Amino acid sequence: MIRRTLLVLAALLATASAHAVPLTVAGVKYEDSAQVGNTRLQLNGAGLRLKAIFKVYTAALYLPSRAGTTEAVLAQDGPKRMHVVMLREINAGELGKLFARGMEDNAPREEFSKSVAGVLTMSDIFFQYKKLSAGDSFTADWIPGTGTVISVNGKPAGQPIKEPEFYSALIKIWLGKSPADSLLKERLLGRMGD
Repeated sequence: MIRRTLLVLAALLATASAHAVPLTVAGVKYEDSAQVGNTRLQLNGAGLRLKAIFKVYTAALYLPSRAGTTEAVLAQDGPKRMHVVMLREINAGELGKLFARGMEDNAPREEFSKSVAGVLTMSDIFFQYKKLSAGDSFTADWIPGTGTVISVNGKPAGQPIKEPEFYSALIKIWLGKSPADSLLKERLLGRMGD
């Protein structure tokens, strides 16, 4: 009887781990995987961006396989996804400027210089939206052979940004040496403990 109970418990645990539970951050649910192109990515980590005492947005990083350092994230081949959900209204043009500044602060000069055309494209995309409200979202997907595809509320915005240096500089906003939020960086890199 005990052996049978242990076998049933083992089977239940195996089933539960095969169907990972979505992660909820500040009321935003992030699924344990995402489809980008023909590749199923797994949730590497997710967290909250705070500015002073204000909750600004949540962000999640999806990768082909787990990575615990910025270098490991950037070294991975294949698609990648950064997904951001706004928690408060923000001027979208201002957000684009903040992202451009974050890219410049974190990317080596040569990498950033190769990203300038992409930064201008991204700024134009955000400028067209005027504002992002609480609940609005955007993704930045790196798709090999296509480039960086930015989508707002699930719809592609603008043309893909071809330069790989752009995505590397973009991801460093959150994972670089001077990240937007150091606790968020830890969360995105899968360090989920308190």
